[in-house]
Amino acid sequence: MSANTLILTGGSSGIGLAIAEMFSAHGYHVCNLDIQPGPVGEYFECDMTDFTQVTETVRNIAQQHTIKALICNAGIHVSASILDTPPELLDKVLAINVKGAYAATQAVLPFMQEQQDGAIVYIASDQSVIGKTHSFAYNLSKHALASMAKTTALDFAKDNIRANALCPGTIDTPLYQNAIHRYCKDTGADPKDIHAEEAACQPLNRIGTAKEVASFALYLASPEASFITGSLQMMDGGYTAR
Repeated sequence: MSANTLILTGGSSGIGLAIAEMFSAHGYHVCNLDIQPGPVGEYFECDMTDFTQVTETVRNIAQQHTIKALICNAGIHVSASILDTPPELLDKVLAINVKGAYAATQAVLPFMQEQQDGAIVYIASDQSVIGKTHSFAYNLSKHALASMAKTTALDFAKDNIRANALCPGTIDTPLYQNAIHRYCKDTGADPKDIHAEEAACQPLNRIGTAKEVASFALYLASPEASFITGSLQMMDGGYTAR
């Protein structure tokens, strides 16, 4: 039995993989819940839209390990206004981004209550606090994660369980690269120009890295952050400060 276990959703690529690597390097047993295998940690095939599967997976892990942290990272991104968002697309985004985090949180809380200790980190977004064009469903889901962090923090502070939302801005991940590729394919733009434009949108004049997000997640889950709960931690190169 590992006494320092992280349950991580969506840990097979991008920010999730960087988190898995960071926590593993710092002695955590990483349990990765994803629909695709990842190279780091113990893999559990899990569809985050399946409430029963998520609940059973978490319970099985808890029978073998002491869960010190939960990081809800699994999510999808879509670009569409409300008029271009059919009900089935909205349902899909909310099912993965919000209900998946809800299922994992609800499943893990009783075990954290029993041990009177635990940290939950929701990988939210700068869109948890601002609006962006063509981002109706995604923006809605990230605001929901911010709310989940606040209410969970208040309800379970008495059990020494902390909950925070980590809110990255534009981060260089496969998801970001794919979005740039699609845009350039549709418009004929030069990828170098688009990357430069994206960097120029940030006050720090660059794009963030997945490793930076992982480092912040590690801190929020650690004892060093024991007085931080119910917070929205911006990590966006100053984008939302304007």
